[in-house]
Amino acid sequence: MTSEPDKKKPIWRRYFLWGMPVAGIAAAFVGGIIFWGGFNTAMEATNTKDFCISCHEMRDFVYEEYTGTIHDVNRSGVGAVCSDCHVPKDWTHKMIRKIKASKELYGKMVGTINTREKFEAKRVHLAMNEWERMKATDSRECRNCHDFESMMPEFQKPRARQQHLNAMTAGQTCIDCHKGIAHSDARDRADEEYLEKLEAPNPAFIREIPAEYLASLEKIEAQEAAEAEAEKAAKKAQQESVQAQIAAAVDAAVAEERANAAGEEATAPAAGSSDVATNIDWNAVASADLKLFYPGQASFEWVQNGKFHGGARPLTKGGDQCTTCHAKELDAIGNKIVAGGDLEPTPIPGKRGVIDATVQAAHDDENLYIRLQWPDAGHNPAPFVDGGKMDPDNQIKVAMMIAGTGIELGEQVGCWASCHADNSYMPFDPGAEAIAANGDVSGRLSTQDTVTKYISESRTEVEVKGRRGKALGGWDKLQAAEQIEQYLADGTYLDLMRVYADGSATNGYLLEQRVVNDGEIAASAELSGGMWTVVFTRPLNSGAPGDVPLEAGQTYTVGFAIHDDFSAARFHHVTLNTSLALDDDSVFINVVKQ
Repeated sequence: MTSEPDKKKPIWRRYFLWGMPVAGIAAAFVGGIIFWGGFNTAMEATNTKDFCISCHEMRDFVYEEYTGTIHDVNRSGVGAVCSDCHVPKDWTHKMIRKIKASKELYGKMVGTINTREKFEAKRVHLAMNEWERMKATDSRECRNCHDFESMMPEFQKPRARQQHLNAMTAGQTCIDCHKGIAHSDARDRADEEYLEKLEAPNPAFIREIPAEYLASLEKIEAQEAAEAEAEKAAKKAQQESVQAQIAAAVDAAVAEERANAAGEEATAPAAGSSDVATNIDWNAVASADLKLFYPGQASFEWVQNGKFHGGARPLTKGGDQCTTCHAKELDAIGNKIVAGGDLEPTPIPGKRGVIDATVQAAHDDENLYIRLQWPDAGHNPAPFVDGGKMDPDNQIKVAMMIAGTGIELGEQVGCWASCHADNSYMPFDPGAEAIAANGDVSGRLSTQDTVTKYISESRTEVEVKGRRGKALGGWDKLQAAEQIEQYLADGTYLDLMRVYADGSATNGYLLEQRVVNDGEIAASAELSGGMWTVVFTRPLNSGAPGDVPLEAGQTYTVGFAIHDDFSAARFHHVTLNTSLALDDDSVFINVVKQ
C-alpha cells in the first residue's frame, strides 16, 4: 500500500511566533495601525478650533470673548487655539483630560450652560476648574509656548520683568497672575480667601534664574540708566536756561527802576529768593528728579486687595515696595488714571497725569531745608465745582510726609498708608449726614462733614476685602483715646508739613486724623517764569509731638504731594515711597550738610 505525502499547510499557517501564526500577528499589527491612525485622527479632530466651537455654547459665549485677544491675533502671526491652552500635549495627560471632558458632553446634553444666563451663573465655577488644573501642573500648557529662558527683560515693561523675577524666586506660576487673558476675567468674582490659597507660592515651582535672563536684565537696566542720565542733563540745562532768563529779566527791571528813580538806590530780590534758607547755597546741592503722578481713588485698601490690584500679594506677602514695580511707569499710570475710569469717576479735562519736579535737601547743625521746583501748567477748571477751583485761595499746596515707626506697610508705601477708601471724595466717603449722625466719633475727630486722612493703627478695624458688601475703610472704628495718645508717644504717625501758595505753612501729623500743631516751620512759595519754587525748613529734632526726629545713620521713608491748579482733597499728585537720609548718597534724597 502506497502512502500519499502529507499535504503542506498554507505558508501563513506554517510559521509561528510566540505560539501565534505570523500572518495573524501581521494582520493584528496592520489592524492596530489602522485603528490607531483612525483613533488618533479622530482625537486630533477634537482638538481643532472648529470642533471646539461647533456647539453654540462655545461659539456664542467663550469664542466670542477669545476673538481679538493676544492669543487670537498677535504680531508674531502665531495664534493659540482652544486646545493649546486646555488640552495637554503629551499622550497620557491628554487621555486623562479627554476622559474628564466626557462630563462636559453630559452638560451639553442636559443644557447646563445652553443660555448666556446659565453660562454666566456657572462662569466662576468653570474658571476655577481651569485655574486649579493649571496651578497643579505649574501652568504646563502655558509653558508649552512660553519659557522663562525666552522671556528677555529687555523686551518687557519694568513691572513685568520684576514680577517674572519674583515668580522664579518665590515659586509662582503663570496662572497666578495671568487670568482672563483670553476670556472675560472672573477673578474679581471669586472669594478672596480662595484666591489667596490658590495663588500662594509653591516651593516646588521655584526655578533657577536663567543666565540669559540676568544678562538681558543687566543690559536693559544699563540702557535705562543712561537714558535717565541724558534726560536729567537735558532737564537741568533747560531749567538753568529758564533761571538765567529770569535773572536777566530781574536785572533789567532793577536797572530800569534805578534809572526811573533818578539816581535813588533801588534793589530787587533775585529770582526765587526769600528770607527762608538764605544760608543755603542751592547751587551746591544736587537735585533729584521727583515724579508725582495722579492716583485718583486708589486707596490703601485698594492696593492691598488682589481683586483690583495685581501687585497686592507682592506688596502684602512678598515685602515689595510700591516702587519695586511702578517706579518706571508712573507716566503711563498717571496719564491713564487722570483720563477717567474705575479709579477716576470724575475726571478733570486737561489735567496733567504727572508732574516732573526736582527736589533738593540740605541741613545744618539744627535744621532741615527742602526745595521743590516744577513747571506750572495753567488752569483747567474742575467741571464739578462752581468756578472750577476747588481751593480758590491756593493755586498750589505742597505736602511732605515722613513715616514714623510701627505703621502698617509704612516703609513700603510711604504716605499711601494714610489714604483710605472712606476719605472725602473717595468711593466710600460716608457723607456729611452719616458723619454728623455718629456724634461720638465726629466729636472726637472735630469734624461734621469730612473724613481726613488717618493711619490704620488708629482704628480697631479697617475693612480691606469688602466681603459681603462691606464698605472699605474704618473711619468710625476709632481706637480709645488712651491708645491714640500712646501711638503718638511711640512715634507711630506720619509727620506732615504743608506749604501754601502764599508761602504760609503748617506743621503737624497724621494719626487718627490730620492734626495741625505748633511745630516749627518756615516756608516760601513763588511762581516765576512759569516755574514754581517752594522752600521750607523745620528743626531736625524739635522734640515736639508729631515731629519725626531726623538723625544721621537712619533712612526714612517720605512722600510728597502737590495740589496743583487750585485742587483739594484727593485731586492731587503724589510720589511713591521715597527714601531720605542725612549725608548718604545711596538714598534717593540725600540731605547734604552745609
